[in-house]
Amino acid sequence: MKIQESGENYLETILLLERRNGVVRSIDIANELGFSKPSVSRAMGVLKKAGYVEQEAYGTISLTEAGRERAEAVYERHTLITAFLSEVLDVDDDIAEHDACRIEHIVSAQTVERMRSVLKAHRKEK
Repeated sequence: MKIQESGENYLETILLLERRNGVVRSIDIANELGFSKPSVSRAMGVLKKAGYVEQEAYGTISLTEAGRERAEAVYERHTLITAFLSEVLDVDDDIAEHDACRIEHIVSAQTVERMRSVLKAHRKEK
């Protein structure tokens, strides 16, 4: 199912919070992203309807298998693009991180693969 950039950001955030804390609640997502709890609640409803998250009655949020696959794909693109911008193009780390957050949602699979190849070759040269 097609979800917007914000939905992908939520999935990525849930994945990272889960890795860091083990358990994810709406308040954790709100604090991490700087959003209100009602905004997070609406987003979780959309992601739940799309089959990407499950939410327990007591508030614990978890990724479904499809949600985890999507979140991991977004995070992998994010880390690859950040590394490419930082290591290959010598972009400041903070700027690389910020730019990767935006680029990861619109970049084509072909471009990602080319970036991966160039980054790998760049690392071998060092």
